[in-house]
Amino acid sequence: MNTYRSVLVCVTQQKSCERLIKAGAELVKEDGNLFVIHVSKDNWNFVDNATDGEALEYLFSLARSFGADLTILNSDKIPETIAQFAQHYEIELIVTGESPKGKGNSFIKRLQKLLNNTNTELLVIPNACN
Repeated sequence: MNTYRSVLVCVTQQKSCERLIKAGAELVKEDGNLFVIHVSKDNWNFVDNATDGEALEYLFSLARSFGADLTILNSDKIPETIAQFAQHYEIELIVTGESPKGKGNSFIKRLQKLLNNTNTELLVIPNACN
């Protein structure tokens, strides 16, 4: 199994995304850096939604247990924001979940396109946040 110096895990506001964080933690080198990110639309406010806030708090605690922080960013350009974050922190691998059939497939395609001329790999894990 390959390991990476820097791994970025993309999560949504679902507790089941813990599988992504655990997968990312297994792929980062012992002396490497694990990053966890959640990008929400500009108009989304998790403070008003107790369930989403609770899930993000759980994911934050899980990320901390693996030595990572959970970064929350607001942007309507989610793939672009993730790609910029990856470039800034010299991420070697991005781990993300697969969108449910027919939904969000453009997200993966857009992110792959943005990463085409970089040294960043993309790992898409099926059914990770269901």
